[in-house]
Amino acid sequence: MKGAWAEALARKHLLAKGYLLLGQNRRTPFGEIDLWMQDGPTYVAVEVKQRRDAAFGTPLEALTPTKYRRIFQSAHYLLGRDDLPVRLEAVLVYGTPRRFRLEHLRLEP
Repeated sequence: MKGAWAEALARKHLLAKGYLLLGQNRRTPFGEIDLWMQDGPTYVAVEVKQRRDAAFGTPLEALTPTKYRRIFQSAHYLLGRDDLPVRLEAVLVYGTPRRFRLEHLRLEP
């Protein structure tokens, strides 16, 4: 997988912050959640986006409203209900495995 290094970097970053990893690349009928995690009582669906440069847009530009909606639907699908606390986050990675910058965002509905 081309962006596997970015997902590994994001996973390491979030685990260091105390998140618990529940799953990776979890597929649902609505799409895929890159990192399925838990932060205290809150379930967290994390989208990881990586771009080497801005030739095809930035990682942030890849998080469209449609993508956001699909991640949210996927999170509720994995939980099997919609009354549990769920948060959507993104880890944006700019650059290459040798030289990168990481940005961690909490996505607000």
